[in-house]
Amino acid sequence: MFFTAEKILEEEITVTKGLLTLLFASVLALPISVAMFAQETPAKTKAAKEARWDGTVIRSNPDKSTLTVRKLSSPAEMTVQYDASTKWVSQEHGGKTVNDIDASQVKDNDRVICKGSMGKDGILHATLISKRLSPTY
Repeated sequence: MFFTAEKILEEEITVTKGLLTLLFASVLALPISVAMFAQETPAKTKAAKEARWDGTVIRSNPDKSTLTVRKLSSPAEMTVQYDASTKWVSQEHGGKTVNDIDASQVKDNDRVICKGSMGKDGILHATLISKRLSPTY
């Protein structure tokens, strides 16, 4: 059981090749994994920023472009501000048909779903206001 210098050298070369292969694979894998996780992050933060409020319109102020919406079965109220870029739609509850409408078609006591971003002032800045229609039987 004697090892010759030649045998020891061959084993050292084999081990060195294995280590270099492992190092090369990790150098390739690191940027790929970082890129994959970096792409997921903006999607999560974007989803977290979208605010949603649904309820009944209790006050509308076309001069200030605001609606005050009371949460269903709750005293909680939210001021929803809209502008020219806000998309207005109507949809029957559970229905698939979505109709484009304008702000004048949303009145007090209408049920609405408002989506947008929450401002630091506590006002929901709406990108979408959906008027919910009662189903017709």
